[in-house]
Amino acid sequence: MSAEFKTVWPDSLLSFCQKVFEKMGVPSQDAFLTSDVLVLADLRGIESHGVARLRRYYTGLKNGVMVPKPKIEVKLETPITARIDGGAALGQVAGAFGMKMAIEKALRNGIGFVSVGNSNHFGIAGYYGLMALKHDLIGISLTNSDCYTVPTFGKEVLLGTNPICVTVPALKERPFVLDLSTAVATLGKLEVYTRTGKKLPLGWATDEKGHACDDPQRVLNNIRNKAGGGLLPLGGEGELFGGHKGYGLNLLVDILSGVLSGSGYLNLLYPKTPEGKPLPSLVGHFFGALRIDYFRPAEDFKKDMDDVIRRLRNSAKAEGEDRIYVHGEKEYELEEKYRREGIPLYHKVYDDLKAIGDEVGVAFNL
Repeated sequence: MSAEFKTVWPDSLLSFCQKVFEKMGVPSQDAFLTSDVLVLADLRGIESHGVARLRRYYTGLKNGVMVPKPKIEVKLETPITARIDGGAALGQVAGAFGMKMAIEKALRNGIGFVSVGNSNHFGIAGYYGLMALKHDLIGISLTNSDCYTVPTFGKEVLLGTNPICVTVPALKERPFVLDLSTAVATLGKLEVYTRTGKKLPLGWATDEKGHACDDPQRVLNNIRNKAGGGLLPLGGEGELFGGHKGYGLNLLVDILSGVLSGSGYLNLLYPKTPEGKPLPSLVGHFFGALRIDYFRPAEDFKKDMDDVIRRLRNSAKAEGEDRIYVHGEKEYELEEKYRREGIPLYHKVYDDLKAIGDEVGVAFNL
């Protein structure tokens, strides 16, 4: 392990984060849930959405734009759908509420779809899809996010990184877990590249003129100052490699998460007062759950899923390659490794966690 990283145990890290949230007035159960989402991101190798984000939530709670004890309300409900006002809750709290409702509806009626508005950043989309897998359901989880991404042929950031997650159970094989950003990379990835002093791969982002840029700090500064340029949609610049398709998927997530829930979308997210004070973010989510046996016998379906996975895994490899992965496999294997050996935290993240602990009076002895 490089000296730039410090190894911490998952349970200790979760306990520390939970105590920080509790110090900020978050009820114990919600504090545990939010911390669990953050630590799971690090366990699955998605460090851009892991405990490095703790300061974001700490600051949101301190500034009053995230509500520690929210009033979450069901605004409209049918046997298979619902629309929820998240009450400016921590996104993990509002998100889990929405996904649980989708799961309950699917278990009773075969399918459940729930939109959540007036929420906040909810961490990794995969967490909520994994909730559906525990009930042997197909799960869907989407969310919009702050404006970091430019539309195809544009230079103004109007779209988020807007992830899509779909989870599908198998019988003996690991489940299919698709969890991806509809931008080439996430803002968290830019932050990781900035912290580590790395150049961006060309094709990830553009500068203020809309040209390819490999300087992560420049891109971050431009995004934060609305100076032009930003992340590119999945597929990259223009249409040659399908950037317009990523743009379409990105916009679809915004429609289902923001427009359908009656919440924020595009550059209406993360509003501010005329004096520049942050207001509640108006982030929206969309959740779905489907009972397999409402389509065909679940056992037969899962056997076929095993066959799909094995056919892919056993197919011919490109020269120099020894393995074909199915979505979710890398994350499951990394989680098993980190639960055995501990999570490597970049030293700047480690130091920031300690600083937060000092600020709120929580001992950081990891």
